[in-house]
Amino acid sequence: MTTAPWRDPALPAATRVDDLLSRMTLEERTAQLYGVWVGAATDGDGVAPLQREMTADYDWEELITLGLGQLTRSFGTAPVAPALGARALARAQRRITAAGRFGIPAIAHEECLAGFTAWQATAYPVPLAWGAAFDPPLVEELGRRIGQDLRSVGVHQGLAPVLDVVRDPRWGRVEETIGEDPYLVGTIGTAYVRGLESAGIVATLKHFAGYASSAGARNLAPVRAGVREFADITLPPFEMALREGGARSVMAAYNDTDGVPASADPRLLTDLLRTEWGFEGTVVADYFGIGFLQTLHRVAGTEAEAAHLALAAGIDVELPTLKCYGRPLVAAVREGTVPESLVDRAARRVLLQKCELGLLDEDWEPVREGPVDLDSTANRALARRLAEESVVLLDNPDGALPLAPDTRIAVVGPRAADALAMLGCYSFPSHVLTHHPGVEPGISIPTVLDSLRTELPDAKVTFAEGCDVSDPDTSGFEEAVARAAEADVCVAVLGDRAGLFGRGTSGEGCDVTDLALPGVQGGLLDALVATGVPVVLVLLTGRPYALGRWHGRLGAVVQAFFPGEEGGPAVAGVLSGRVNPSGRLPVSVPRVPGGQPWTYLQPPLGLAGEVSNLDPTPLYPFGHGRSYTAFAWDLVSPDTAEIATDGTHDVTLTVRNTGERAGAEVVQLYLHDPVASVTRPDVRLVGYQRVELAPGASRRVTFRFHADLSAFTDREGARVVEPGALELRVAASSAEVRAAVRLRLTGPVRRPGPDRVLRCATEVV
Repeated sequence: MTTAPWRDPALPAATRVDDLLSRMTLEERTAQLYGVWVGAATDGDGVAPLQREMTADYDWEELITLGLGQLTRSFGTAPVAPALGARALARAQRRITAAGRFGIPAIAHEECLAGFTAWQATAYPVPLAWGAAFDPPLVEELGRRIGQDLRSVGVHQGLAPVLDVVRDPRWGRVEETIGEDPYLVGTIGTAYVRGLESAGIVATLKHFAGYASSAGARNLAPVRAGVREFADITLPPFEMALREGGARSVMAAYNDTDGVPASADPRLLTDLLRTEWGFEGTVVADYFGIGFLQTLHRVAGTEAEAAHLALAAGIDVELPTLKCYGRPLVAAVREGTVPESLVDRAARRVLLQKCELGLLDEDWEPVREGPVDLDSTANRALARRLAEESVVLLDNPDGALPLAPDTRIAVVGPRAADALAMLGCYSFPSHVLTHHPGVEPGISIPTVLDSLRTELPDAKVTFAEGCDVSDPDTSGFEEAVARAAEADVCVAVLGDRAGLFGRGTSGEGCDVTDLALPGVQGGLLDALVATGVPVVLVLLTGRPYALGRWHGRLGAVVQAFFPGEEGGPAVAGVLSGRVNPSGRLPVSVPRVPGGQPWTYLQPPLGLAGEVSNLDPTPLYPFGHGRSYTAFAWDLVSPDTAEIATDGTHDVTLTVRNTGERAGAEVVQLYLHDPVASVTRPDVRLVGYQRVELAPGASRRVTFRFHADLSAFTDREGARVVEPGALELRVAASSAEVRAAVRLRLTGPVRRPGPDRVLRCATEVV
């Protein structure tokens, strides 16, 4: 029997796919362009926007005779034991391959924003906590481990990471982002991509592009960002994750920018992504995003028109389930209103990816059945380490922390004894199990209260909830105040409840009008402070909240961004002193609830000044974080230098631990551009390095700054490096400068090409 060329692994992938396409009918090629969401709810509350309205009916047995592009969330739709889920997925793949003429399996995709979103799988800290850790190697290890778990059960593609840069912290999905700085988002996100891809999983960058810049911080709202904001803040993390991370998929965003929906924008999805950046992977729709071109954006009158717009723009795969790319698309091609070449272009990209994954090979088999452990001891150890590195000590003015081991502690607050306080909205318990009451989380999630009792066994610990996260009832204040008054110290554990579409205070579709603590938690904190007992505030949140009202009145402030299943022990470790805090803020903490949006990336007119009575200066700036030890910095390199507009300059300093315990310092490098042809942020991050130091130890840190890192988009829309004066600031935060290097760039204005330097190389000796 002769093997068809498309089955021959010795041939180039392009040759194999071209041969296969020549044998397929229009219907079979189109079938590679959509997914199917088996078991998705069509009534009640869903886990995707407008899920009930947008889910189409289909006959599974009839459908798979044509083949199938993707299988949507076999594990992330309902609680299923991992081993059983792996068997069910393998069985579905066998049915797909048996039903179609060509026997091609589907690509199985899952969410993996903060771990594999599956029952009994490790719930890691959310991406905002990754940003707080400032530790790309650790995040790369996280991506690799999550990827290995995905592969172990037959999944091929992960819908992560989120590379949106925070522009307005009132937006509900801030918890899913890495922070408010594009360099931090790009470097951390790229590390996660490298880890995921190293495990053989197709990483999917989202949301491309502009989604987080929505007007009024409303989910899925229009974006009115200018050309320069889009080019210099929104796009760089995606470019870095593609060029340096090797991501093989991109998800088109829901939003429109200046009236053009991303899902119907060929300049974004084809001209920029493919022609300029050279991307060769697949572009997938965000869930129901193609149908939204008709129903929400109203740029298409029919499902077929929506399909045409999306295909022409460059979206290859409709997710999560077929609607526009099914019968409406086939009919439009038959009628001649949609060019068949668009179907062929997308099908070729999908099949090339399947070929790369081995899904076209004749000997392909689903994963072997056997025991599956998605929450291993190693996973939990990694979750603990990342959680510990991500906790930020915002303030400790009088040394209230660490807590004494035998003290009387009143633990108060709605987040202290709730396991879900640790988890973001894309964790399986928060994302899915809310629709399955009575089902256990499937993983152990110690609370802060339980963890503190374990951490300090000799302490006398009492507890009162005080209030709910969002309910206005204040009847619990009296008991909480009584417990605090009896104690030596009060630990107030406040924050968010993650949820979806208004069912939480943080998460997708859980946007807020201002940055006041949710519900009556601010009133509870006032009552606790009024007792005169030192209050240590612990925040478990998905976004920053305004804390100026209590500045100078608290014993200490600890911030943790949904730190995952091991977050309770991590926070308790910081409170006890077992863990020396080393997290740094990936987002600014505001002084007052209003006056948003604001991030630290402001030109002069966005800063405090005499032209307005409103002062937007944050209470705690981007990059801020304290430690239980002290560090001294000494600049080694000269404080002035001159380089060409294509040159480099090394900034070297020595960092010494002058305290009595081991700790980690995060050295940050910022760029200040005093005069440019367009307004520029007063400072912006261009490099950073986490440095671990034993007591008395020192290390030398060198940043190799390349002139490309000063590039920006000029008035004509071109990326340029301009000659002139610059200042490189070595700093402990965006507002705490330790040393500065005055740099002069000489030579002509230069336009760096597609190989421009994106990262500031660092060396630690």
